[in-house]
Amino acid sequence: MTIRVAAIEVSHWHALNDAAYLRHLIAMPDVQLVAIQDSDAAIVKRRAAEVGDPETFTDHRKMLAAMRPDFVLALGRHSQMAAIAHDLLDNGYPFLMEKPMSINAAEIEGVVAKAAKRKAFVAVPLAQRYGPFATRGRRLISAGRLGPLSHIYVRINRPGPHRYLAWDCAWMLDPKEAGGGCLRNLGSHGLDMFLHLTGEDAQVTGAQISRRAHDRAVEDYASVMLRSESGILGTIEVGNGFPRDGTDGEWKLAGRDGILTMKDGVLKLATAEGDETFPGTDVVGTYFVTVRDALDHWQRGAPPPVSVHDCARVVRLIDEAYARAAEVS
Repeated sequence: MTIRVAAIEVSHWHALNDAAYLRHLIAMPDVQLVAIQDSDAAIVKRRAAEVGDPETFTDHRKMLAAMRPDFVLALGRHSQMAAIAHDLLDNGYPFLMEKPMSINAAEIEGVVAKAAKRKAFVAVPLAQRYGPFATRGRRLISAGRLGPLSHIYVRINRPGPHRYLAWDCAWMLDPKEAGGGCLRNLGSHGLDMFLHLTGEDAQVTGAQISRRAHDRAVEDYASVMLRSESGILGTIEVGNGFPRDGTDGEWKLAGRDGILTMKDGVLKLATAEGDETFPGTDVVGTYFVTVRDALDHWQRGAPPPVSVHDCARVVRLIDEAYARAAEVS
């Protein structure tokens, strides 16, 4: 079976850069990218030229009516995402939508409710779940090798706002369109990792944000402190302050009997017996398998591997963090 896929609002940088969803789709032998859409006609034409010249549209409703795809990749400005999700749900399309799917928790809750009512397939590419840090961390926890967990630390500091301007996404610097800065965007990965590894709900106990590095309307650095239901602590730091293409990143999962870390491409487990080192990865290298897994789940009639419900849990924490940060600003 060939899966006919259409993509919505491809001016989003993840269409071709970083996650590069369109490039992954056209590399899959059983996928045909039949059409792409963006409200900017010039941008959608440029994107099409890089991915085999699928049909192009400037209105996603007209694209869906004309092409009737099997599956939809939904991107767009954060301020557009919830409305696009409702359109897709109302018309019965299974889809994968980029996080955060909204500009606040209230918006995504409406999508969650409709998706649950209709038993719809709504996947979210929280790709770090597929990386070696998360997969090995889950295995170590399951095997009891770490003992009682103490804390989790995640730092993701990506390049500055110039990349959004270069990639036709100046809207990322407008808080009305983006719903915030690095916390709204990158925070999803760190906060989801905490929820994913602990298997518990959490609350934000402290947060702060900064605009000092780039002096824009949206923050360029944020730190968030968390506590799980059982008392596991978390510290999540995210930023847009790396001075070139790359990442200043670090991941840590700490328990009484072991500490798993990933930094500079090295994944290491420290225990009383010594250190074990495993192959690591960068923070943007897992998106092909993320998209493939979502498509495979949909094909066999299984629920999404990572769903809108998972994304909503993260968005609630992001909102909590902004509220906490406002208290100390």
